[in-house]
Order: sequence, then C-alpha cells, then structure tokens
Amino acid sequence: MSQPPLTRSIPVSEQYRWRAYWICVGVAALTILDLSKVNVGLPSIEAAFGASATQLQLIVAGYVLTFGLTLVPAGRIGDQRSRKTLFVTGLSLFLVTSLVAAVAPNITVLLVARLLQGVAAGIQMPQVLGIIQELFQGKERGKAFGLFGAVIGLATAFGPTLGGLMIAIGGPTDGWRGIFLLNVPLVIIALVLAIWFLPVTRRPSDEPLSLDPVGLTLFAITVLALMWPFLFTTGSPEDNPARWWVLVIFVLGLIGFLSWERRYAASGRQPLVPLPLFGVASFRNGISLASVYFAAIPSMFLLTTLYLQDGLGLEAVFAGMVSIGFALVSAVASWVGGNLVNRLGRPLVVAGLVLLLIGIGLLVLVAITTPAGVTPWAMAGAMAIAGAGGGLVVSPNQTLTLMDIPVKQGGLAGSVGQLGQRIGTAIGTAVTLSLFYSTIYREADGEPDLEVYHHAYGYGMLAVAVLIAVAFGIGVADLGSRRRQRAEDDGAAAVG
Repeated sequence: MSQPPLTRSIPVSEQYRWRAYWICVGVAALTILDLSKVNVGLPSIEAAFGASATQLQLIVAGYVLTFGLTLVPAGRIGDQRSRKTLFVTGLSLFLVTSLVAAVAPNITVLLVARLLQGVAAGIQMPQVLGIIQELFQGKERGKAFGLFGAVIGLATAFGPTLGGLMIAIGGPTDGWRGIFLLNVPLVIIALVLAIWFLPVTRRPSDEPLSLDPVGLTLFAITVLALMWPFLFTTGSPEDNPARWWVLVIFVLGLIGFLSWERRYAASGRQPLVPLPLFGVASFRNGISLASVYFAAIPSMFLLTTLYLQDGLGLEAVFAGMVSIGFALVSAVASWVGGNLVNRLGRPLVVAGLVLLLIGIGLLVLVAITTPAGVTPWAMAGAMAIAGAGGGLVVSPNQTLTLMDIPVKQGGLAGSVGQLGQRIGTAIGTAVTLSLFYSTIYREADGEPDLEVYHHAYGYGMLAVAVLIAVAFGIGVADLGSRRRQRAEDDGAAAVG
C-alpha cells in the first residue's frame, strides 16, 4: 500500500515569515511559563484548599503528563492537516482552562483545569516547532532557534519571578489565582494575532487522516505507565512503594508499541512514530540530551525556590527574582549559540554543559557557606553562570537535533523531542523533590532548621548535577561519533 501524498508547502514572504515566527514564539513562551510560574504558587494553593502533597505534585506534574501525551498525536495531525487550525484550537483551549483554573472553587476543579491546560499546551507546541522548521532553512534556522531558545530561557527563568509577583499582589491565600488569570489577556491578544496574521504554511492532503489508533493507545499506556510512579513520588513516608510496579506495564507497553509500529509501517501505512527517525544519530542523541537537560533545569529552579522560601523565609517574589540572572544571560547565550552552531556544532553544547555544572556547584556552595543575608545575592550570581551554560545548550541542541530531519516531518520530530523533555521534567522533578523532602522528613525533629535545609538542598542538587553530567556524556559520545563519521567520509572520498 502506497504512502498517502504529503501536504505541500506554501511559500511565505519575508515579512509574514517573521510575523508568524514571533506569534509562535510568544505562544510557546506562554506555554512554558506555566511550567515554572505555578511552582511558587504551591504554598498559596496549599493554604487556600488544604491540598495534600500528592495534589500539589499533580498540579505541576499533571500538566506535564497531559502535555506529553498530547504532543505526538497533535504533531502528527499538524503534519497532515493545517498547523494554523490546530494552533488556534490549542490556544483557545488554553484560554478557557486558564480562566477555569483562576476561578476554581476547590482543588478538584483546579486539578481538572490543569490537566486540560496540559492538553492545550500539547496541541500548540508541535505546531510552533513545525512552523519554525518549515519557515526557515540552513543558517537562518539556526538563528531562528537561537532566538526561540532565548525567549524560552527567559520564560522558564522569569516564571518564578512572575508567579511570586502575582502572590505578592493577590496575597498569600488568593494570590495563586492571579498566576492563572494573567494568562487570559495575554492569550486573547495572541489568539487575535494568530487568527489574523498567522499564514497557512501547508496545503492539507485530500487523503483520510491517518492516526494509527492502536499505536496511539499503546503509546498512551506506555507514557502514562512511565510517568505514573514519578507523579506520585513526594518524598513523604506515606508514599506507596507499590506504585513502582506500574513500570512493569511501561516495559510491556514499550515492547508492544515498538512491535506494532514496525508491523504497521511494514504494511505500507504511516505509523504514529516513524521509528527510522531514531536511526538518525543527530536526532537520537539530540533528544536524549535534551530530555536529561530538562529533567535537571526545572528541578534546579524548583529546589532553589523552595530552599529560599522555606529555608531562608524569603518572600515568593524575591525568591523568584534570584533566577533573573539565569534568564538574562541565557537569552544572550542562546542568541550567540544560535549564530555559532552551524560553524562550531556539538562542541558548543558540550562547553555549555561544563559551564552549567560549574554554576550548579556554585549554587550549592554559596547556599551552604554564605550568611543568610548574602545567600540570595550569591545564588543569583551562580545562576547567571549557569544561565550562560544553559543558553549554549538549548537552542544549538535544537538546531542540531532537527538538522537532518525532513521538513515534512518537522512537527512530528519536534513533538517527539518535546515529549522527551516533558517526561524528563516529570521524572527529574519527582526524583529531586523526593530527595529534598525525604531528607527533611528524616532529619527534622519538629520544625526543620537551616542545617536540615542545607542537607535537603544539597541532596536534591546532587541529583541535578548527576543529570547534567549524563547530558555531558551524551554530548561527548555524539561528538565522538560525528568525528568518526567525518573520518570515514574523508577516507572514502580519498579512496574514490
């Protein structure tokens, strides 16, 4: 059975290209903001509803879960149909769910709104990556992803500050509502701009939509089973150890999914995830590195915010401001990295990871050794160093990951990469929070003192450093494989 015809690209003028680009990047920033700004609102939500540790974990990780589950099918539909239509659909759902979350009368409504908000984010993000992949080629794509990485870095790092500002304005009990309410006017503006100015970049195929329903079901079971035990890991002695048995379902689901996808592709139909994508070394190594990186960095922000708020008693808005240095420096480094990546390649990413490890080490050092009044300022400086490294990782790695992927598969390939990042975030957050809180439960006799928080922060950040070290190992391995491939190519050329 022959493959259905692919959608055809529609030329877009220079003016419309950059207009579309900034609309997409702005929406992606809003989506990522909701991964970080909600963190500082957790104590406020706990005070408002008496939420349990598991419920608070689900407010953060549940968003990541549904985000991840939606990414691949949404990317697949976008590649076959209209990316603009899906973009507007996801943005509209994000608007409604943000409003519902802002006025939620109880924790149950808030949780449902957050889960659906993750679905909306999962619909939007693949279209953003697919449109950028299609609008820009060669060196321009590196620059585009450099700017994209800069904006995403700013959104990630400014999220805690923005969330803390909403808490300061709205008060400790209802300030969390402002975190979600802030989305409403911003999304309305983005929605109007998208409807009126976002160009149609692809002409949809006349063939029936192919979604591989069996593959989609197996995929959902596999991802859910992988993330489930981590979603319910809080570090509390009350955590049920039986949750880890769910990983058996993950292993079985993964085997079933891979087997089905190969069989489905062999029949001449389009599988949910074309497995040959993972045969492309640049793509495979790039998404692996990004997944581990995003397991570490959101966890670093969350642990630092918790240490400053709970350990030092800093107000939420000031705790969030410590990450501003990371945001500003990473934005500049992302832009520089996007311009240099086509010339320097993977060594740029490896150098960024080294800088990041130095910044992480300094964060722990100053947290433990400096006086409490100096600590936030010293940590802000360490964050700036880490930001320089982070900026040299994200956008260059994004460019290198997609450089050998055909444009027609840009949305799907970007979705697979984003899925890895979301799974990494969920697992990294669960592991590091578990270490943080289990240390407090184990060492505190009554109200924990600053020394207990030193230990909790140190153990959590050790896990962050190990994750970045793993990413470094992947980067070095990829660098070695590229050099071997170049040597083989040069040898073959010389013989020829």
